[in-house]
Amino acid sequence: MRDVVVVGAGQAGLSSAYHLARAGIDHVVLDHAPRPGGAWQFRWPSLTYGKVHGMHALPGMELVDADPRRPSSDVVAEYFAAYESRFDLRVRRPVDVSAVREGREGRLRVETSDGTWSARALVNATGTWDRPFWPRYPGQETFRGRQLHTADYPGPQAFAGARVVVVGGGTSAVQHLLEIAEVAARTTWVTRRPPVFRDGAFGEAEGRAAVALVDERVRRGLPPQSVVSVTGLALNEAVRAGIASGVLERLPVFERITPEGVAWAQGRQVEADVILWATGFRAAIDHLAPLRLREPGGGIRVEGTRAARDERIHLVGYGPSASAIGANRAGGAAARDIRRLLAAGAREPAGSAVSQRAPRGRDRSRLRARG
Repeated sequence: MRDVVVVGAGQAGLSSAYHLARAGIDHVVLDHAPRPGGAWQFRWPSLTYGKVHGMHALPGMELVDADPRRPSSDVVAEYFAAYESRFDLRVRRPVDVSAVREGREGRLRVETSDGTWSARALVNATGTWDRPFWPRYPGQETFRGRQLHTADYPGPQAFAGARVVVVGGGTSAVQHLLEIAEVAARTTWVTRRPPVFRDGAFGEAEGRAAVALVDERVRRGLPPQSVVSVTGLALNEAVRAGIASGVLERLPVFERITPEGVAWAQGRQVEADVILWATGFRAAIDHLAPLRLREPGGGIRVEGTRAARDERIHLVGYGPSASAIGANRAGGAAARDIRRLLAAGAREPAGSAVSQRAPRGRDRSRLRARG
């Protein structure tokens, strides 16, 4: 029995736990990863801390004196571990959350590999790393080479001497190409849309505008886009060199995959040993399916951090709060809303009709979760 269950101990989950602890709210943090570090612990070794875009410190504790030459997976994992220790955030791991359902008397039933938890509210901070997106193309199953996703990217040396097709228009695709091109026999970059490179400073005003675009989709109940997808690709020195050398010369997406590579409708073909899908991730929210939170557009409509269909559920690190700084702010906002929710539940007369009836379907979104 807990007032709040936090699912996930990455940037969003730790930020939420920090603010819940400061508010004196009883909670538990469940994390499926074997150790601290969130999704960062799974990043490829060649992604050093100096190459990281947009890492922002957790609330209350700065990340200082990090060696930019060290793998970001090590730097951030150590920082998260120190953060958990400093603020006594007792994360339970590894714990897999399989389903969140209606419980008794308006509570939530959280089913996990570590038993079942009963909560008055839930903060979902599961991120996206566990749901890599694999597009499907005709002939994909016939390819004789190797296919892998960014989630399984081992670093550039695994592609030495190979002919590599990199699919995707985001930051990860660019980072992969710049590394792999140094050791591969040939690289080919394929994207659905022409890449947009952003030159110049990216300040607070630009950041707010980008977040607003993502927020507008979430408010309409559409699956969120990442904040990075609407900001464009930073035109730094390495990217400029990649453009000048031709490594970042982009081709439109192919029509089909052949046993030997990829092919376009106009007859063009590129032979390949490896297809690397740098095609992004989707929100890991399948465990929330029993609550029927999705809108007809396929996403969960969120107001602030609250799910519009159930105010007991807060999604942090989802949509507009998917960036590091956005997750910090959203963690504080979720804690404030949950404190009000719990206070309202405490004022509800014992044995009231509301507290005795579990909500069903759309009625759930109108229920104030009473303890």
